[in-house]
Amino acid sequence: MSNPGRVSLCITEEEDEVQPYSSKAATSSTHEVPIQNSPVKSWQWWLMVGVNMFFLIAGQTASTLLGRFYYNQGGNSKWMSTFVQTAGFPVLFIALFLFRSKTSSTQTVTSSPAPTISIPKITLIYVVLGLIIAADDLMYSYGLLYLPVSTYSLICASQLAFNAVFSYFLNAQKFTPLIFNSVVLLTFSASLLGVDEDSQGTTSISHGKYILGFLLTLGASATYSLILSLMQVTFEKVIKRETFSVVLNMQIYTALVATLASLVGLFASGEWMTLQGEMHAFQSGKLSYVMTLLWTAISWQVASVGVVGLIFVVSSLFSNVISTLALPIIPVFAVIFFHDKMDGVKIIAMLMAIWGFMSYGHQLYVDGKKGRKTTVSVEETS
Repeated sequence: MSNPGRVSLCITEEEDEVQPYSSKAATSSTHEVPIQNSPVKSWQWWLMVGVNMFFLIAGQTASTLLGRFYYNQGGNSKWMSTFVQTAGFPVLFIALFLFRSKTSSTQTVTSSPAPTISIPKITLIYVVLGLIIAADDLMYSYGLLYLPVSTYSLICASQLAFNAVFSYFLNAQKFTPLIFNSVVLLTFSASLLGVDEDSQGTTSISHGKYILGFLLTLGASATYSLILSLMQVTFEKVIKRETFSVVLNMQIYTALVATLASLVGLFASGEWMTLQGEMHAFQSGKLSYVMTLLWTAISWQVASVGVVGLIFVVSSLFSNVISTLALPIIPVFAVIFFHDKMDGVKIIAMLMAIWGFMSYGHQLYVDGKKGRKTTVSVEETS
């Protein structure tokens, strides 16, 4: 995973460098001997970005399709659907243990100690974020129940517009014309689906439930964007260390709180009493019921690792941009597996959302190009 004396994928406990194209600097407990080979460093950084992008896109696509499969086969528990979105967090302890073992065996020269973090403060942050995540997951569960997968995924693309706004106020993200164009396009894309009655699809869901699903999915997208920005603020202002173990700790403890909150909701709502009957009535069988929930939970955690990883490697806004890459993927699979209707309005909404993504992606390219020019000019003057 790493070479002796080198940073492992630019994510070790010894890192204290500004990542390329990142809006923030990472401060850590120790310092490693500076890397002289900048192409190697750049290769490590891009590899880390690529790995996190794959985790995010693959996990998000698989979890969404499995969530719809759960409902289509007879599942009906919104709280169970909420629970599995975070219940897979224990698998992250394996990665945390392996990473700590690896870094402890390749320790380098250390210098300044790690910033002291207030335990009550970080605990409060984890609890608040965990509760917000639980509420967000519940809204997503209702949205996936009441909407066709293709419509659901297109509405979720509006999270990029919300994140641009939150990043402007919370993360000092510049609001350029390209970003504004992206926000407008994504807003129009979601609005088209909101007013298009044909987007309801061929399901037996009433128009009232469709509207409720639309509003809850839109609200969940806004909440999700807020969570990303709050996580970035936490990394920068409170934890002040941005290593892989810190990212995993953030994911593990917020998921733990969200999972406990989902369990409380499951028992308080009385849905737990229907789970046995739900499993027996599952059209694909009991084993399929268990495996669907299990792999949904694992898929969500894979996606979450990608999300949080991209937040600290690049930024929360970039993480949200990459999540929209699943936009043209999920509706295609939805048509193949669930026979969702793809009418003209959905296609236009998809094209507008992709245009919005490309607009923001170009802004990232422009920012990265400016950053490289600035770095070169600084090196030449020094």
